[in-house]
Amino acid sequence: MNQTTDKSSESRPLFVTFEGADGCGKSTQAALFADALQKAGAKVECLREPGGTKTSEAIRQLLLNPASDICPMSELLLFEAARAQLVTEVIKPALAAGTWVVCDRFFDSTSAYQRVGRALDAALVDEANKIGSCGIAPYITFVFDLPTSEALARATKNRTDRMEGEGETFQEKVRQGYLEIARENPERIKIIDAAGTKDEVFSRVKAAFEAAGFAFPQVDSPSPSLSPSASNL
Repeated sequence: MNQTTDKSSESRPLFVTFEGADGCGKSTQAALFADALQKAGAKVECLREPGGTKTSEAIRQLLLNPASDICPMSELLLFEAARAQLVTEVIKPALAAGTWVVCDRFFDSTSAYQRVGRALDAALVDEANKIGSCGIAPYITFVFDLPTSEALARATKNRTDRMEGEGETFQEKVRQGYLEIARENPERIKIIDAAGTKDEVFSRVKAAFEAAGFAFPQVDSPSPSLSPSASNL
C-alpha cells in the first residue's frame, strides 16, 4: 500500500507518527518530539495506539492482556476499532482546531504486526487500515530500528504484555515488516537508527524531519501548509 503526502494543501498542522517493534524507544521519542513542539509554542495532542479515548483504552486492555485469547482476525478488527474511535473522537477534531498530532503507532503498526507478523492477507489488512483510519494518514512517520534481541530485552525488562510475549521470532518478523513498509513508502517513512542515548536518537529524528522538508513551528508563526488526505492511504 503506497502512501504519499500532498504538500500543496491548505494551511493545517502536521500529523506525525512514531513506529517500530516493541522496545525500540519510539514512545520516548514521541514524547520528546511533542515536548519540542510545545516549547516552540505549538498546540499538541500526544496520543498512543491503541488508546487515547475511553473506548480505545478499554480495547487496549483487552488486546494487551496476556490472558486474552484472541485470534489474528479478531486482533486486526479490534485494533481498527480502537483506531476509528481515536480518529473520530480526537485526531480529526484536533487537526481541524489547528493542533499538531503526535501519535505513538498508527496503521503502519497494523501492517507490520498483523500483515507481516500474523501473516494475514495483505489486501485485507490494507483495506481494514483504510476503514480504521477513516481517511487520515500521517505526513511523516519515523520507524525506529534496533536489533530484535536488544529491543525485546528492553521491552520485557519489567513486564511483558501479550504482543511482547509472542517472542523473538515474531518480533523479528515485525521488524522486517517495518523495513518492508518503509521501502514501499520512502517519501513518508523515515528509518531512524534507534541505538544510542535518547538525545542522540532525537537528534536523528530532528535531522530526518528537516531533511524531509518540514520544520518545527516558530512561536506565533502560522502552521505548515499541509493537510491530511484520504489519498494518502
